[in-house]
Amino acid sequence: MTKTAVGPALVALADVEAAAERIALVCLRTPLLPVGSDGESQLWVKAESLQPTGAFKLRGATNAVLSLEPAERARGVVTHSSGNHGQALASAAAAAGIACTVVMPEGASPVKMAATRRWGGDVVLVPARERVSACADIAARTGAVEVPPFDSAAVIAGQGTVGLEIVAELPDVETVLVPVGGGGLISGIAVAVKASSPRTRVVGVEPELAGDLAEGFAAGRRMTWSDDLTWRTSADGLRGTAVGDLNWAHITALVDDVVTVSESAIAAAMRHLMVQARLVAEASGAVATAAALEHPDSRRWGRTVAVVSGGNVEPAVFAAVLRG
Repeated sequence: MTKTAVGPALVALADVEAAAERIALVCLRTPLLPVGSDGESQLWVKAESLQPTGAFKLRGATNAVLSLEPAERARGVVTHSSGNHGQALASAAAAAGIACTVVMPEGASPVKMAATRRWGGDVVLVPARERVSACADIAARTGAVEVPPFDSAAVIAGQGTVGLEIVAELPDVETVLVPVGGGGLISGIAVAVKASSPRTRVVGVEPELAGDLAEGFAAGRRMTWSDDLTWRTSADGLRGTAVGDLNWAHITALVDDVVTVSESAIAAAMRHLMVQARLVAEASGAVATAAALEHPDSRRWGRTVAVVSGGNVEPAVFAAVLRG
């Protein structure tokens, strides 16, 4: 890992490359798909919704579990998650033969909750404001190792493998658009992309209704919005979470810009992905595509990859979105 002049050590390209080797037998190398009607599209999507657990989170969770010492693994793992990281950690823990507890907020997606249990996770529901403290309490009582959903070097390195694959398949990519919640995905992608293709822009995307990073990035200081504000967005995976300290260090060092998108643009992107790429995307997974379709800067982004980070959406919700 490398150090910034001031602040925590940043994940290095070597860490991401090591993670790629570590997770290769578990995580899919997902395709880049052109999105457009003319075959000459300047937009591709990275279909992380096709991972076995339905989201990119499997990469970071798998790398984190496989990076633990045997004695640590034996104690089991615990995390807090709105759903996708919980599913991923439960899956990675099951593959390693260890116990996994996932603290989820009350009101979490039933689809994500059921999937977490199906992968073998023990789900504990708490009020949204208590999820971090509840996770820490379980770790203290049981000895389980906490695997944070984003503020972790091992998780960031695992998520960075998305960036390695993008640059390998599209070496002349000019812009990579990345959904941002806690910042694990964009931190890892920025490490991999900037080391491999320094001229490529890495741009974070948030819902307008959960735009704490966009506000903080513009102001030059980390911002935190209340759950009352961020829970207004349909993008449940991007609610109620400020970017982590380690993630903020990566973002300020490596990310070029952060933009926001409207709720209507997110819904339109979900429909667009279904029609043009035959992909089921949850709202959180569609925000990067929404930026490519809605944001006025899109014409200056050139050859662009939007990361479709997940596809774990309630069937009734998805049907309603498709109906417009």
